[in-house]
Amino acid sequence: MTDEHDQQDEVRALARALTRLVDWAGAQERRRRHPVTERLHAHLGADAADRSVVTRRLPTFQHVNVQGALDAWCAEAGRSVDVVGLALPSDYGSVDLHQLLHGEHLPPLRLSAPDLVDLPAGPGGATRACWRSALLLVDDARGTWCLRVSGPQRHEEPALTLEVAGLETRDAQALLDELEALRSRLDVYRGQVVSLSGRGSLDFVDLPATPRGDVVLPEPVLRRVERHSIEVARHRDALRAAGQHLKRGLLLYGPPGTGKTHTTRYLLQHVTGATVLLLSGQALSLVGEVAALARDLAPTVLVLEDVDLVAEERSHGHGGHSVLFELLDAMDGAAADADLLFLLTTNRADLLEPALAARPGRVDVAVEIGLPDEEGRRRLLELYGRGVPTVFAPEDVDAAVARTDGVTASFVKELLRRAVLEALEDEPGALREVRGEHLARALDDLLDSSQGVTRALLGVPADQSAAPVGPSVDEGVTVAGYAGDGSSFGWVAGHAYGDHSRDD
Repeated sequence: MTDEHDQQDEVRALARALTRLVDWAGAQERRRRHPVTERLHAHLGADAADRSVVTRRLPTFQHVNVQGALDAWCAEAGRSVDVVGLALPSDYGSVDLHQLLHGEHLPPLRLSAPDLVDLPAGPGGATRACWRSALLLVDDARGTWCLRVSGPQRHEEPALTLEVAGLETRDAQALLDELEALRSRLDVYRGQVVSLSGRGSLDFVDLPATPRGDVVLPEPVLRRVERHSIEVARHRDALRAAGQHLKRGLLLYGPPGTGKTHTTRYLLQHVTGATVLLLSGQALSLVGEVAALARDLAPTVLVLEDVDLVAEERSHGHGGHSVLFELLDAMDGAAADADLLFLLTTNRADLLEPALAARPGRVDVAVEIGLPDEEGRRRLLELYGRGVPTVFAPEDVDAAVARTDGVTASFVKELLRRAVLEALEDEPGALREVRGEHLARALDDLLDSSQGVTRALLGVPADQSAAPVGPSVDEGVTVAGYAGDGSSFGWVAGHAYGDHSRDD
């Protein structure tokens, strides 16, 4: 019996010893800070965690500009900056500066060289190495403090975050304002043409030259478009002095393939001294943030292509679109004297939200870019034939023009391409000449009854038809025709923003 009691006492004593060991180990762990936390406290002092962390979030497309501002700011005299990187396994979420200061429940972070991402910083492929995750340990006239830079993280909403610790709140806000002013002054987008993607990144665009002679619009229509865009920019100082507003909205509408994109491209190259911001597809969801950028960089042209995708009449759907509201707010939010041109395009003007299309101050002028008439199709054949060794007799051109009643500029462009292919079929190898017979065969193929979907993809309206003129593969074939007076048609020869496949 005594042995059994002795064994129980020994077990209890062992348990107490183990408990004391665990408590001691825990105390040692609490006293031993995480290396990142230790580095911060060594720089900021023992009371580092007692002050608030001030955070400011920016759109991801400002990453390259923030880096430029920080590079210039760090190089200023009287400032010591030690840049430290933070390495974190990819399967962990982000960590904010507040957590780093307190050092509790941190993932397996470690100090490292700063992680860099190369971002576009100008036309011609210029780039800038930007900190994706970095701690700036600063000593300057403000005191001893730190700045955390965090770029977009995986599996999170894209954002650029700046966090300041070690300063009083007012001083931290003043610092962030100082960096913001420097970022704006050094902005790499100013005066450039840039296109936004759905993830918020910006790419510099080199627009192929589009002279006025390549914009095949009726002169009254072209003048109307120019007056509301190019002419306002040309007379901006006189208009402002006369108390006239510079903010304006221009809507180009019409079927696909008629030249809205190319008309836009011509305008962009002739609105003097402006920054151009291009949004299309998923990037339209960024309109609120981009409008703020446009105001900062004014004079600015903000282009929203296929705006019906987000500005559709609300009664046609299941409630309002948040992107639509952001667009309306962006157009209303700019001051009247802000030199901003909102240039919108759509294939479906009938679906646009009336508040967007009808209210002055949002869209002031709407211009239809419709289907080409006979003279227009003749000019398109000539323009798209540039650089091609064409040998067309006048009767060849007359026949092609007559048979293409009601088609789009995209159709004519594809017709020339197929005529070249026909010529190469006859004489493989180097292209020598494209003759009228090649043009006729290409047109026969495009007007064939089996090519209805092809014609639709080229923007030919399916609800209009006219009998083709001349021989065709199928005598019963019809091609879309234009039931209108041609008073407000329009198209442009050339290529969309560097994409030779588009012609809308």
